[in-house]
Amino acid sequence: MTNASELMDKRIRELGDWRGKTLSRVRRVIREADPDIVEEWKWVKPTNPGTPVWSRNGGICTGETYKNVVKLTFFKGAALNDPTGLFNSSLDGKLRRAIDIKEDDKIDEKALTNLVREAVALNLELSGLEPKLIPQV
Repeated sequence: MTNASELMDKRIRELGDWRGKTLSRVRRVIREADPDIVEEWKWVKPTNPGTPVWSRNGGICTGETYKNVVKLTFFKGAALNDPTGLFNSSLDGKLRRAIDIKEDDKIDEKALTNLVREAVALNLELSGLEPKLIPQV
């Protein structure tokens, strides 16, 4: 059985274009934001090879690829502070928020790192494991 990280590697290679490079880059930022984040591969169906998911004490975000965007959907995005305005999609939802990254978009790695760390802190707080601390870079 192939593990989630290998499936992500394979998906990035299969894309072979800007979407693969973008997914690889955001993956690196997410993993560097918190070394305890776990990579998962979920929702495999005959019509869908599956979706990359990053978790720590609950879901952090997904990394979906479409024709014109790479979409990072944060499970509890509506509860996160987003001072730089990374969220630009699914803004009306009561729980989720997303970042649609287009081919020529620049990724604010510092802001993404802070968003991931805040999502981890929220999950830990909701799990009763540590107080909510929002480390900034």
